[in-house]
Amino acid sequence: MAATFFLTGKWVEQYPEVTRRLAASPNFELANHTYGHLAFTGDCYGLPRIERRKMTGDVADTFDIVAGYGGRQTRYFRFPGLCHDRTALAELAPLGLTVVDGDVVSGDPFATAWRPIVRAVLDNVRPGSVIVLHVTEANAPMTDEALPHILAGLAERGLEPAALSEVLGTA
Repeated sequence: MAATFFLTGKWVEQYPEVTRRLAASPNFELANHTYGHLAFTGDCYGLPRIERRKMTGDVADTFDIVAGYGGRQTRYFRFPGLCHDRTALAELAPLGLTVVDGDVVSGDPFATAWRPIVRAVLDNVRPGSVIVLHVTEANAPMTDEALPHILAGLAERGLEPAALSEVLGTA
């Protein structure tokens, strides 16, 4: 099974051993999800907002942090909460990154049961979908339980998880 992991710089610093394992796997590629998971727009799921003048540095620093782990590095970037606007895009343009939104939002952050996560994914997934799931048990405690059911449901439909570079044809 292949996948792309969008990591925050803080998460990488908190979980260096997990990051090393992800980077060491030829099936996984690493991508950028900001340093501290701050919102790049107002009204983004209650996330605190990053100042405009700090946006570029936040994302550039995260690329540098993640790069130190090697593995399959990408220039992919996902905004926290998928919230962005023209201002945020303009601030990040000099970094030469590819912004990736997800078309299947699992709802796994703060979920209290695994079945709704499975349903949210399997009811909306299509060939080429980008599914947004989270790996941190602190804010997505049901993902581990949901994942085997999601994978089985994908297999029943003839769908196989892939790294984003494969989905986008850039591998």
